[in-house]
Amino acid sequence: MKKIILFVSVALLSMGIQAQIKTPQPSPASTIKQVVGLTDVSVSYSRPSMKGRTIFGNLVPFDKLWRTGANKNTEITFSDDVKIGDAPLKKGTYAIFTKPGKDSWEIIFYSDANNWGTPQKWDATKVAATVKVKPTTLPFSVETFTIMFSDLAMDSAHLSFFWEKTEATVKITVPTKEIATASIEKVMAGPSANDHYQIAVFYKDTKEFAKAKQHIEKAIAGNGDRFWYHRQHSLILAKNGDKEGAIKAAKKSLELASKAGNDDYVKLNNDSLKEWGAL
Repeated sequence: MKKIILFVSVALLSMGIQAQIKTPQPSPASTIKQVVGLTDVSVSYSRPSMKGRTIFGNLVPFDKLWRTGANKNTEITFSDDVKIGDAPLKKGTYAIFTKPGKDSWEIIFYSDANNWGTPQKWDATKVAATVKVKPTTLPFSVETFTIMFSDLAMDSAHLSFFWEKTEATVKITVPTKEIATASIEKVMAGPSANDHYQIAVFYKDTKEFAKAKQHIEKAIAGNGDRFWYHRQHSLILAKNGDKEGAIKAAKKSLELASKAGNDDYVKLNNDSLKEWGAL
């Protein structure tokens, strides 16, 4: 009986050790996402609270590198190239580090975002952009560290950091006009050669060979150096009853595939040419 009780006790203890204890995090994680113009921007960070402590100049020393939150360093991701203040920044993910001061904050965008806190060894070559801003004293206290977007415009937004009675804000400028203009010009220019190619293959597969022929010829007119375009052209012409045209297109595809070193298309074209009596 004692052995049974001991066995059960050990089993229950083992289950208790394996169970995962869940408690509230003192600095909970947060992610904010914002579309600025046509650019996606997201920030992931942890949010410590004051809890009666003096923050800047004490918990967060002045003029020292800060992770800008708690736990893992704060991360920001841009879907397009942007400007931070006047500094250009390529699209991608960055760690945000700051050096809060009494009269000035230095906001640093660091290309290595995989740090727990600040980097053990600072690498100046990984500093993608640095901006200095003047902090504002708030007429009220912010208990929990907060990052937010504000002043949203077509081509810009402000990224603000709030804690205690301090606000530091940096302007983000996004290339809305350039993206929109490129989109407009693409639409106004009409379908690309690849669009016509995909449409041609679709119509071939749905046995609408006359329509397929129209689009594959437009694809070739837009880019005649692609051997797979001419391969589809030969198959579509054959389905349209134009064996002579199919042979000519297959020979062109064979020539281009041979130059490109694509043995698969070389074989496919040779097989078709044999089938059509051209070899």
